[in-house]
Amino acid sequence: MAAVTDSEKPAGAVDKTFRVHDHVIAARPLSAGLYLVATPIGNLGDITLRGLETLAAADVLACEDTRVTRVLLDRYGIRNRPFSYHEHNADEAGTRLLAFLEEGKSVALVSDAGTPLVSDPGYRLAQRAIEAGHPVVPLPGASAPLAALLGSGLPNDAFLFAGFLPTRDKARHERLRALIDVPATLIFFESPHRIGATLAAAAEEYGPDRPAAVCRELTKTYEEFRRGPLGELAAEFAERQVKGEIVFVIGPPGEKAGADPADVDRILRDLAATRSAGQAATEAAKLTGLPRKRLYQRLLELKDGA
Repeated sequence: MAAVTDSEKPAGAVDKTFRVHDHVIAARPLSAGLYLVATPIGNLGDITLRGLETLAAADVLACEDTRVTRVLLDRYGIRNRPFSYHEHNADEAGTRLLAFLEEGKSVALVSDAGTPLVSDPGYRLAQRAIEAGHPVVPLPGASAPLAALLGSGLPNDAFLFAGFLPTRDKARHERLRALIDVPATLIFFESPHRIGATLAAAAEEYGPDRPAAVCRELTKTYEEFRRGPLGELAAEFAERQVKGEIVFVIGPPGEKAGADPADVDRILRDLAATRSAGQAATEAAKLTGLPRKRLYQRLLELKDGA
């Protein structure tokens, strides 16, 4: 990358420069291929130099919302004109972008925020480009799931990004139940008006003591991390209305969650001998760390089997 002045540009040249701290930098040419460029999730300073150079140099710049991307481009003096590619025009626009690749052009793809392909239609374009034999080049950078994981304080040696949970209550519970024993920290996207219901469902399925974090407005002015047991977070957000984008993180099952099934059955039978099914499940949850609802269902299975 080299700094240039307007007087050094040949007449009629396409402006492929960007500006950093009042320094105008000429972007080097890109070889043909699809470039997946991570963009800031809030703070515009989180773009990488390689990302800026790629946005400036690309023959075609595809984005979700041209108005959102234009804010980033203007911040860094990039004059490349964005091309609209989003969920509703992915088939038609994707075909046009593939045609550009066939012509030997460089195509940069960005989402409104964060890393392309993560919960957006860029996945389909990348698939089609790979199948057609075109180079696909990922440019790392800002990522909401990773930012939330780092700020949550929860284990990060193994994690699973599970995207958005279903909006309907029954389906939400079923999805959470399917992930209950995954030996990793779970990461979800969630909307502000559903976070209360989601926390309540997670506390019911995973137990109120499982550690979690609600990460809101990451990298923005009102960034917030609320960390604590699921039960406490569920109670807080049941009474609180929030705005902004949310990433919801649940810690992995603890050692008690891996209790021997035979031991759990024995505990349930012993408790049920002197208590109602509901009381036995509640007490067993305290002893094993397993969710009460799950223990209650197991107790009913044991009684049916008997």
